[in-house]
Amino acid sequence: MEDSGGGCGLDMGEDDASKDGSAQSRAPGRLLMARAARGCSLVPVFITMWLLTGAQIDLCKRGDVTVRPARVVAFGSAVDISCSLRPGQGCRHRSSSNKLVLYRFNREISSHRGPALSSRVSDLPLGTTLFVCKLACAGSRQVPVCGAEISVGAVPERPRNVSCVQEGQHGAVACSWDPGRVTHLNDNYMLRLEGPKNFTWQKQCSNYCRHLDLGINLTFEQLESRFTAKVTVTNRLGNSSSFPSSFTLLDIAALRGAEVAGRWLMGMDQRPKPLPPCDVRVQFLNGSSSRCSLQWRDEAWVLLNRLRYRPCDSGSWRMVNVTEAKGRHDLLYLEPFTEYEFQVSSKLHLSKGGWSGWSEPLRARTPEEEPTGTLDVWFQRQRVGGGQRVSLFWKSLSLAEARGKILHYRVALQEVTGRTATLQNVTQGTSWTWVIPSTGTWTAAVSAVNSKGSSPPARVAIADLCGTGSLAPRQVSASSQAGDDITVTWQPPGHGDAAVQQYVVEWTALAGHGSRSPPSWLRVPPSGRSAVISENIEPYVCYEIRVYALSGDQGGCSSVLGDSKHKAPPGGPHIDAITEDKGRVLVSWSPSPALEQAGCVLCLRIYWREQDSSAPLGLQEVPPGRSQNSYPLTGLQRRATYVLWMTALTAAGEGPRGSEREFRLQGGASWSTVLVPSACVAVITVGVFSTRYFRQKALVLLSAFRPQWCGPGIPDPANSTWARRFLLEEERTPLPVDRTQAAVSPLEEPEPLVINEVLHGHPCWPERGRGDGGLFTCTEKPGDRGCSPLPAGALYKVLGGHGREPAQGVTLPGPDGYLPASPGDVATCGSLLPEPAEELGPQRVALSIFTASSLHPLGVACGQRLTLDQLRMGCDSLVL
Repeated sequence: MEDSGGGCGLDMGEDDASKDGSAQSRAPGRLLMARAARGCSLVPVFITMWLLTGAQIDLCKRGDVTVRPARVVAFGSAVDISCSLRPGQGCRHRSSSNKLVLYRFNREISSHRGPALSSRVSDLPLGTTLFVCKLACAGSRQVPVCGAEISVGAVPERPRNVSCVQEGQHGAVACSWDPGRVTHLNDNYMLRLEGPKNFTWQKQCSNYCRHLDLGINLTFEQLESRFTAKVTVTNRLGNSSSFPSSFTLLDIAALRGAEVAGRWLMGMDQRPKPLPPCDVRVQFLNGSSSRCSLQWRDEAWVLLNRLRYRPCDSGSWRMVNVTEAKGRHDLLYLEPFTEYEFQVSSKLHLSKGGWSGWSEPLRARTPEEEPTGTLDVWFQRQRVGGGQRVSLFWKSLSLAEARGKILHYRVALQEVTGRTATLQNVTQGTSWTWVIPSTGTWTAAVSAVNSKGSSPPARVAIADLCGTGSLAPRQVSASSQAGDDITVTWQPPGHGDAAVQQYVVEWTALAGHGSRSPPSWLRVPPSGRSAVISENIEPYVCYEIRVYALSGDQGGCSSVLGDSKHKAPPGGPHIDAITEDKGRVLVSWSPSPALEQAGCVLCLRIYWREQDSSAPLGLQEVPPGRSQNSYPLTGLQRRATYVLWMTALTAAGEGPRGSEREFRLQGGASWSTVLVPSACVAVITVGVFSTRYFRQKALVLLSAFRPQWCGPGIPDPANSTWARRFLLEEERTPLPVDRTQAAVSPLEEPEPLVINEVLHGHPCWPERGRGDGGLFTCTEKPGDRGCSPLPAGALYKVLGGHGREPAQGVTLPGPDGYLPASPGDVATCGSLLPEPAEELGPQRVALSIFTASSLHPLGVACGQRLTLDQLRMGCDSLVL
């Protein structure tokens, strides 16, 4: 097989060593395995090996390679390697051109022109080294001649710490030992066991063996018999044997070989150990949570046991040693509703041997007991309508406090005076909300309930925890730390520091459009000035942090915003609407969802720019508000078009702008331009009408335009008290014979009275209080306006029906629209005067749309007949 300078080297075999210790390379029917060098594919190598093995081809037909003193040497030894060509196996053209080259793992170490080459090699590493000799002819590739593998190792050390074990009564004897250092050669181990009555048993293994199973069983009858174990190791450089190890069956019974070997490697004494106990189980007596009975199964000759147990979440064990337990022991003082882990170990003899391995762990949970812990309760209150909404929150009890599975929580709200019924509820959550009256003093009580009972109620007074300003903490600040924690610091109240009993730090995530998530809180002693909050804290989320200083049922609070991590907002708010309201521009927006994942927003900024104008940008900063979604702008010019947008600012910087929106401010008059002239007119009008003269003239002017139907109607004289009394007197008065037939029955409708004469002058009555009850006649001649007295009974001449004589003494209604109560009482009609003399007291102005000429003789308008049902007389006068 030919190979170039960078080709594959072949691993040649070796023949039997000669008597003088030299080993020549022979291949009279035995092939050596080929080894692939770097840069060669393994597939061609394996194919070549298969072909050479099947054909029995001699790879060293061109020459031989010899190694002195041997192909297996101790570490640090030097070897001489010789390569020679067989006759006729040199270069074909000229023998003088033969050149032999020696390679070590494909690296040239020596060369020589001629039929033979010799080289001395030292500093060989541990393990196997391959050497190949090749023939180099001019103008052709190098051809392999032969090769050899040299193994470097060490003489085996004496095996140490030989120990044996028999797994249980029916197990097999197995021994283990410490083989010592690695020899880097193929080692063969022989285990030999000798006993009484010429008992001998041996077994061997190779390749750095350290454990061997003999496959035999020692019976209980051989318990006191003594046996000897010995291990011998052999390789090409030498051999070595361990010291004999003597033992009895009692010493090795139930020992585990791997554990014993490990103990010997750690320099510990050999002690026999039984098999670990099995079938471990636990039973709680009478359902008790603090006492249990642990049971297990052991070997028959076990005398001692030890037990260990612990809660599953604990790292330390509790140990108990028992003698002759016979597979059972009671454990005390266990915690209720706690998962425990139990293990058992055994020992064969009181003073000899060692403990067995621990049994497989057994886990069991103790029964429940009544809760002992007290809930940590917090509350929030909010006024709604005429009451207050109270939200109670509490933290779950720890496992040690709950002592069982909490089934539900019992909540009660009670007014201290007892005048209001107690509100009770049962919930499985850790919060409860109810609306109660805003009057009175209320207390809340919350307790946890499991299958065995309930915890002591945790009571809290529902009060305004921010109502006492003197208790409010000062200089509250929040800062983020390296992790996801927030550090809150504060200073005590200025005047109420001594009264503070505790501080409560509350934090609530601000999410969505003003919504709130359930609060978290922690309590700090009165001497504390800071707190690190890490529970329910997420990065890039803003939290409203409140610090309460509590003193009994009173408290004061201060708040601040904080976050654990922040970044520049990825976008700004979206402007929903721009409206003009009361002379100002109102900008409304909806928060961007991206703001919720950027941290606390320090402020919002509203920018505006006038279109087609070089004016600088307008800017208005909006302070942060949890529920603020609008803000007014001032200073915008009217009849101008603006483009508005918004951005958000956090501690990491300002984010990009949100959506833009155009708006044009209308040019309507402002309130000031309308209000100022209106106020001036009102002042002037009030000033004018405060003068009596102008007020009288204005009223006269207004009365001329008032329609007649707006005034009060003229009453009917037939309905007056005087008319009714007159009819009664007329019935009682005897009439002349000639008028008896014309008398009117009170049950019949009276005949109409015919007025055949109407005075052309206006009859007047004297005003009340003048002392003159006579009648007057009024004239309207130019320059002569007044009234003169008339004789009694001269006002009307009334004629009876059917040609009878007229009746005398008929009077008219008075100024109030009704006839006088008696014939002696004469009414007045001063209201018919268009304008009394100015020297008479208060003036009366008749407000009517009819002129004075329309009130001239009634006969002109009504003809010669005027009935009482057609007569309506009255006085509508306005006294100034």
